Amino acid sequence: MVPQINFPKHNLSISRLVYGIWRLHEDKHGFGEDRIYEKINLCLELGIDTFDHADIYGDFENEERFGKVLKKHPDLKNKIKIITKCGIQVPGAKYPTKHYNTSKEHIRYSVERSLRKLQVDSLDVVLIHRPDPLMDPTEMAEVFDSLVLEGKVKHFGVSNFTPTQFQMVQSKCKRPLFTNQVEFHLFYTEPMFDGTFDQMIESGIHPMVWSPTAGGKVFSPQTETEIKTSNKIQEIAKRLGASIDQIVYSWFLNHPAGLVPILGTNDLERIKSAAACFSYPLTRVDWFAILEVARGKEVA
Repeated sequence: MVPQINFPKHNLSISRLVYGIWRLHEDKHGFGEDRIYEKINLCLELGIDTFDHADIYGDFENEERFGKVLKKHPDLKNKIKIITKCGIQVPGAKYPTKHYNTSKEHIRYSVERSLRKLQVDSLDVVLIHRPDPLMDPTEMAEVFDSLVLEGKVKHFGVSNFTPTQFQMVQSKCKRPLFTNQVEFHLFYTEPMFDGTFDQMIESGIHPMVWSPTAGGKVFSPQTETEIKTSNKIQEIAKRLGASIDQIVYSWFLNHPAGLVPILGTNDLERIKSAAACFSYPLTRVDWFAILEVARGKEVA
């Protein structure tokens, strides 16, 4: 079973692995209500009770697809936690240029749209999807506070923010930001060295991690570094009697920040396999051996 991880400043716990809705519409078995219901139920059976959305996922339709299942099976609403994101404006008939919008009007509009699409009364966490060069942290904090007081959102956080951007927004907020959801995997380890995870530890906040398998590169390596890394993981996996993905997810569990990886697969067997990663703890030596080959150099 996937355990919970507690966010003590927020009086909220989420599952240590989160199921991501980004590729819901790409499922080769379809994305009708029955298929989505099957995945939600499997996640819950495994202890994964937290689902990561964004307004733009599936061309702005994945929240609605998920919401139709919640409407049909309302008992699920009390069993799950929903995280969603807003702020990205994609090009189309309405907007010719991709841009970000973190105005208080747009954040409110996005939150209320997500509530309607997901067919819930409150969102557990809302994240600002990308740092906006034009964001006004005072204005953002004002709408965060209003939406919390109205009971529409329980907690706010950010995604893909640098440490200074995170601190700028936090400095204006009455309540602690919930998380910083960032890209982090074996071939992109910058958050471990640029102060991002250090800041989360200092703040007592757990980072969420997207693309933990590097977009599948750990399963289908192409470059020399990727192949060497995959071979090292397979070596450790064979010794421990585990699968490659179980070793990859176990690698994240060693970090003291309490990283929360987001699963992006539509494969039910992959979800089951990932959930078993807690049975294969890594030694410090194995952890560094994987890091060394993935970075192409030993630590100083």
